[in-house]
Amino acid sequence: MNLTILGAGAWGTALAVVASARHATQLWARDADQAARMTLLRRNERYLDEIALPASLQITPDFDAAVAHARGGLLIIATPMAALAEMLQRVPADASGVLWLCKGFQEGTGWLGHEVARAVCPNARVGVLSGPSFAIEVARGRPTALVAASADAALCDESVAALHSDSLRIYTSSDPIGVEVGGAVKNVLAIATGIADGLQLGLNARAALVTRGLAEMTRLGVALGAQVETFMGLSGLGDLVLTATGDLSRNRKVGLLLAQGVPLPQILRELGHVAEGVYTAAMVQRRAGASGVEMPITDAVVDVLEGRITPVQAVEQLMGREARAEH
Repeated sequence: MNLTILGAGAWGTALAVVASARHATQLWARDADQAARMTLLRRNERYLDEIALPASLQITPDFDAAVAHARGGLLIIATPMAALAEMLQRVPADASGVLWLCKGFQEGTGWLGHEVARAVCPNARVGVLSGPSFAIEVARGRPTALVAASADAALCDESVAALHSDSLRIYTSSDPIGVEVGGAVKNVLAIATGIADGLQLGLNARAALVTRGLAEMTRLGVALGAQVETFMGLSGLGDLVLTATGDLSRNRKVGLLLAQGVPLPQILRELGHVAEGVYTAAMVQRRAGASGVEMPITDAVVDVLEGRITPVQAVEQLMGREARAEH
């Protein structure tokens, strides 16, 4: 099977490294200079410097050639959410199957990936690949489990055939809405958990945030049409635990630095990578409001990010809420 991965960031590069062991794989880089250096050095200095790129992995800045390579195979979009619509617009109508890796709500519209696809390419065979995964661990061949979700069951099966391996286990799901909600909201909750850890509130507080955050995520997902069971799976609880507690999490790091009093613009400059939760939080809040869903942790994160309250005040706001039944 021919595979093309559009986007040479850390996650796209990591998946390309794994896929190229079994399939003819091309990795498209928007920056021609970056593509040339990756080809010459067999490394992605910018995003995944410590991983050697296999000789079998082809790297190209030629978008049309990269897409043509995947004809009859699988196209995987590995750009941030902000570029998903552009990528889908550029994919030809006869593409055999398209997956995206990005997690979040589109800024402005508040759309999830499947909603972007419905507007841009309503007849395409599309789906999402998500789950608890740090790029560096995938690239190193550490055991990882992901879920491929689509309304097209055949596309899910093709995703398994393309990516399932000794180190990468691919489950399937017919609930792309739930998988996308989990992948988006967990980034916001990871900022909250980072704030709590940065304030040294303790392990009890972390456990409470993860648990109540999962409840928020589930409420929003069900309101948007997801299956409740999805949130106990890889893209829900699994990704939330990883992103909220893992030291490699960019969103958790944002929360840690906010708790230390570092201004958000400085955090984003120094991070060097996209922290989707920063851009997603307000969109999550907006979709929740439109659906009549209460999300107090998300509300507190938005208030901190937008400078209306301090991290300490956010904790006081959450702890001061009226007592109620858990379910």
